[in-house]
Amino acid sequence: MDAFAFVYPHLNEWLIEPVSRQFLGLFNLNGRLGAGFLLISYAIAYGLFRYRKQHSLTEARTFGQFIGGRRVHLHRSALLDYRYYFVRAILKVALVLPIVHLVDPYILRSGDYLAFFGNLWGARPRLGENLALALLYGLGLFLLKDLIHYWLHRAFHSRWLWEFHKVHHSAPVLVPATASRVHFVEKIVEKLALTAGLGLYAGGFWYLCGGEVGRYTLFGVTYLVFIFNSLGANLRHSHVWLSFGPRLEHVLNSPAQHQVHHSDAPRHFNKNFAINLSLWDWLFGTLYVTTPTPEPLRFGTGEQDQRRYLTVYSLIVTPFVETARKLLLLARRPQRVAVRGRVRP
Repeated sequence: MDAFAFVYPHLNEWLIEPVSRQFLGLFNLNGRLGAGFLLISYAIAYGLFRYRKQHSLTEARTFGQFIGGRRVHLHRSALLDYRYYFVRAILKVALVLPIVHLVDPYILRSGDYLAFFGNLWGARPRLGENLALALLYGLGLFLLKDLIHYWLHRAFHSRWLWEFHKVHHSAPVLVPATASRVHFVEKIVEKLALTAGLGLYAGGFWYLCGGEVGRYTLFGVTYLVFIFNSLGANLRHSHVWLSFGPRLEHVLNSPAQHQVHHSDAPRHFNKNFAINLSLWDWLFGTLYVTTPTPEPLRFGTGEQDQRRYLTVYSLIVTPFVETARKLLLLARRPQRVAVRGRVRP
C-alpha cells in the first residue's frame, strides 16, 4: 500500500494526466487536430471527391479510397503517428516544460517590455478596449507567429538541425496525426522563440495603446487561427490533393503546397516552408505553387529511413545519434555536401 501511495501520484502526473489531456484535446478547438477541424477538413475532401468523381478526374470509386483507405490510415507509419501523438504529451511534461522553465526566467515578457517602454518614453494615454484594437492586435500576433514559424522551419532544414526535423519528414504516408510527429528539441526551440518574439510584439502594442489589449476570439480560439484551421488545414498531412491555384497560393498555403514540401523529389527541396501564409515563401524565394491537377508525389526521406524510423524510440533517439555521427565525421572530413538540410556523405 505504501509503495502504491508513493508511485501513484507520480504515475498520475507523468503519464495518466498528460495522456488524458491529449485525448480530450481532440474534442476542443484549441488545436488543429480537434474533432471539429478534422470534420471540416474531411467535409471539404468529400466535396472535392464528389466534384472529381462527377467530372471523371479521379479513379477512386469510394470516398475511403479517395482519402487513402487502409493503405494510408493503417500503414505502419500512420500507426506510429497515432502512438506518438500521445507519447508527445508525456515528453512535454517530462522534457519540454522542464527545459523551457530553465530558460524562461531569462526571457522578457510582454509586461516587461510594457514597463520598459513606459520608463523610457513615459506613460501613454489609455485607448480603451474596442473591437478594432482587438482585431488588429490578433492580426499582428498571427502574422508574427506565422513569420517566426517560417524561419524556424527553414532553420530546421539546415545542416545541423535537420536530423531533428527529419523525424517529421520520415513519414512515408501522411495522415493528420503526422503533424504531431515533431521531435521535442524542435518544440523546445519553437516555444522559446515564440515566447521571446510575441512578448516583444505584445509589449510594444500594449504600450502604444496605453495598457493591455485582449484578442478577439471565436469559440475561445483566436479568430484567424479558427479561420485558417477551417480551410482544410488537416488535409496538409493527407493524400488529398487540394490546390488553391497559382494566384491564391502566393498568399495562402494550400494542402497541396505542404504535400509538395514533404515530397522526396529534388525539385521540391527547400520549398514551401510556410505554415499558413505562403506570402513568406513568396517574399523570401522559397515558393512553389501548384495547380488543380495532382502531381505524382512520394513522401518520406528514402527507403533506408522508412526502415529506421519505425518505433517511438527511434523517433526520439535517432536524431541525437545522427547528429553525433555528423560531428565525428566533421572532425575527420570537414568538407561535405548538404542538400535541403540532408547531408550527403
